[in-house]
Amino acid sequence: MTLRALGPALLILVFWQGLCQAGLVSPALFASPTAVGLALAELWSSGMPPGRTLPLHVWHSLTRVLTGTGLAVVLGMPLGLALGGSPRFRALFMPLVDFLRPIPPLAWIPLAILWFGLGLASAAYLIFLGAFFPVVLATCSGVLAVDPLYVDAVRVLGGGRAAVWRKVLLPGSLPSVVTGVRVGLGIGWMTLVAAEFIGVRGGYGLGYMIMSARDLQRTDMVMAGMAAIGLIGLGMEWCMQRLSKTLLRWQ
Repeated sequence: MTLRALGPALLILVFWQGLCQAGLVSPALFASPTAVGLALAELWSSGMPPGRTLPLHVWHSLTRVLTGTGLAVVLGMPLGLALGGSPRFRALFMPLVDFLRPIPPLAWIPLAILWFGLGLASAAYLIFLGAFFPVVLATCSGVLAVDPLYVDAVRVLGGGRAAVWRKVLLPGSLPSVVTGVRVGLGIGWMTLVAAEFIGVRGGYGLGYMIMSARDLQRTDMVMAGMAAIGLIGLGMEWCMQRLSKTLLRWQ
C-alpha cells in the first residue's frame, strides 16, 4: 500500500473520530476509531472470551480459511482445466456446476453439521464451497480464452496433447487461476463469521470472537474483530499480488 493510498483512509478515520467526539454517533451503535484501537489492544492482551486472545482466534481462523481455500484450489483447478479443455466434458458437467454454484455456502450449514459435526471440518467445508466455484469458473475461462493460434503453432511444430497443455493451456490459464484464488479467498473470509458462529466447537476463531462480543454488547470489540479480518485480508491480498507477479513474470 502506497502513502498516497493511505491518505483517503486517514481522512475517513479523522472524519469518523470527529463524528463520535461531537456526539453525533452513539458509541453503543458505532464505536470510534480510538475505541476500536483500544479494543484491539484489549483483545490482544485479555481476549474475548477472557483468556482467548486475538492471536489464538487469528490462528484458528487462518487455519480454517487456508484449509478450505486450499482444498478449493486443489480440487477446483483440475475440474476447471477439464471443463475448459474438453467440450464433451463441459457439455456433461457444466450444467451441474451451474446448478450448484448459485446455492449460498451458508445454505449448506445443516448438512455440513450432519456430515462433519462441529469443528474444523464443517467450517472448512463451508469456506471450501465459497471458494470452489470461483476457482473452477476462472480456470475454465482462462483455458477457453487462450488464443487457438498458439495451440495450432505447437501442433505444427510436432507437439502432442501433453505439449499443448504444458506449453500453452496451463501457462495461458494461470492469470485467470490466480484471479479465481483471490476471489475465492475473499468469499472464504465472508463465509468465515457464520461458519465459525454455527459450525465451530471449542470457542476459537474471529467469527466466534465477534459473536461473543455481540452477546456482551461490546460494539467496539465487534468492530475490532471486523478490522482484524480486514487487515488480515489486506495482508493476504498483498501476498497474492506478490505471488502473481512471481508466477506471471513471463507476461
